[in-house]
Amino acid sequence: MPNQIINAAKAKMEKTMDFLHEEYGKLQTGRANAALVENIMVESFGTNMPLKGLASISIPEPTQIAIQPWNRDQLPNVEKAITNANLGLNPQNDGITIRIILPPLTEDRRKELVKLVHKYAEDARISVRNTRHEGLAQLKDMEKGKQISEDELAGREKELQNVVDDYNKRIEESAKKKEQDVMTV
Repeated sequence: MPNQIINAAKAKMEKTMDFLHEEYGKLQTGRANAALVENIMVESFGTNMPLKGLASISIPEPTQIAIQPWNRDQLPNVEKAITNANLGLNPQNDGITIRIILPPLTEDRRKELVKLVHKYAEDARISVRNTRHEGLAQLKDMEKGKQISEDELAGREKELQNVVDDYNKRIEESAKKKEQDVMTV
């Protein structure tokens, strides 16, 4: 049972890391990245769908994203959705493909993005701490219910803390790497 608690905590922390990388993927770093637009919701035949479900997204050049809807009738909807997403992108529609040219980042914009990188990293650390707190509470309940001994509780707390330290280190490394990407001209 204590193993299940620690494994569940690891799984939650892994989801936190996945979410962090997803958020980092959405940040514009001056290089084109499909993650920047793939989850934009587009109205299609009366329902909202993510862009990646309606079109192929490619990166023909380092600063360009090309979006080719599978149904050309969707071009205006895709263009409108990108404009309304408030990402500061200007889609250009040539009747077949929508092209987005990413403007070079200004120094001020880079600094704003670095702040966002740190905010996302801090949110991830908070999530990891909350997961640790939940795991510790469950372990202490087991000790109160005489399911595990005091010594085993102490050992499991250390084990859980080691997992937390590992994930915090990974979050820090990820944040440093993303900050470096953002600041590289």
